[in-house]
Amino acid sequence: MDSPLSPSSARKEAGMFLTLILLLSGPSQQAMAAQRQQGVECIVFNDQYLTCMWGSKEMPTANYSLYYWYFPPRIENHMPVECKHYLQEEGINTGCWFNHSEIIQFRTFYIHINASHEGRSLVIPTKAMKLQDLVKPAPPVNLTIQNISNNQLQLTWDSMYNKPRCLEYAVRYKSNKDTRWTEHLASGKIFSFPSVDYEKYYTFYVKSKINQYCGTTQLWSEWSVPVFWGNNATDRGVAEKQAPWFWIHVVLPTASLMLILVLVILLIRMERVWVIFMPRIPNPSKNFEELFNIHQGNFPEWAGVSKDVVESFKPNYSESFCYVSELPPKEGSLPLWGGHDKPRAPPERSSAPASSSSPGLILSKKSYVGV
Repeated sequence: MDSPLSPSSARKEAGMFLTLILLLSGPSQQAMAAQRQQGVECIVFNDQYLTCMWGSKEMPTANYSLYYWYFPPRIENHMPVECKHYLQEEGINTGCWFNHSEIIQFRTFYIHINASHEGRSLVIPTKAMKLQDLVKPAPPVNLTIQNISNNQLQLTWDSMYNKPRCLEYAVRYKSNKDTRWTEHLASGKIFSFPSVDYEKYYTFYVKSKINQYCGTTQLWSEWSVPVFWGNNATDRGVAEKQAPWFWIHVVLPTASLMLILVLVILLIRMERVWVIFMPRIPNPSKNFEELFNIHQGNFPEWAGVSKDVVESFKPNYSESFCYVSELPPKEGSLPLWGGHDKPRAPPERSSAPASSSSPGLILSKKSYVGV
């Protein structure tokens, strides 16, 4: 706890600070400040750190220095202190970052910013602020929806701000059949919806800010991560409406590219395709080139048959010729070759000499030497 100041000491400190401000802001500096009016924006993020930024409208031409102090001042720190952590852009100071230990709420916070450029003094006018009015909380987290009755929902959430009683909330929701968002204020971390439609699909967001009991501010947090509830059937209807678009813009181009790719591959390998669908008739001439060119048509030699086997198939025997003659005719009959007094000799054969000394039929005889 800071030690309380007596009224006389407080007046002395106030006079000292006013004298310091007058010294820092001479006539030339006041004129230059009028020419270069730049605003300073300070925000306390979730009571964790503070940033004061300048040069948001135009890039500063010089490196400004920031000095700050509180009123009533702390006993151990009653003189202006220069910023310890400057924020820079392209090597030029554009802001100052303060850690949690440097933040004091419910006291007046003063900042003074000046610089020296080309022999001239540049000043951003001194500004007094109440830091409790500049707090921007973090977005709510852990959004949860519970169905507490047939048509009633209950939305709950958590806050990362270390003083949850100092917050108020805004809930935003919309169904998939609505065109505008609906917003409601909530004082606590719970909100009930008295009537919902089970055929709709709802989306919910929550944001927060410091309430009137802990500060005067219009700085809302960012919207939370959404949470969803309801029947997604209507979304399927939307998907069905989008199905033709999907087929036209996704499926058909993909299928066309694949078909073109297949045709290109087939063209490249056309010879193999023709062999598969229309196989060629084999040409056996190549297989018999050795038979005619080397072995001169000798099939057994070309086939590798041994000479003994070839000789065994050759005939190895002799056959004697048989001569055949007709028997003399019986009495009262004429010989077959005709005539009354003298029989006619049978016609000669070119293959054997004629002989009449051996009448009768002689069978042929074969003499086999060996097979």
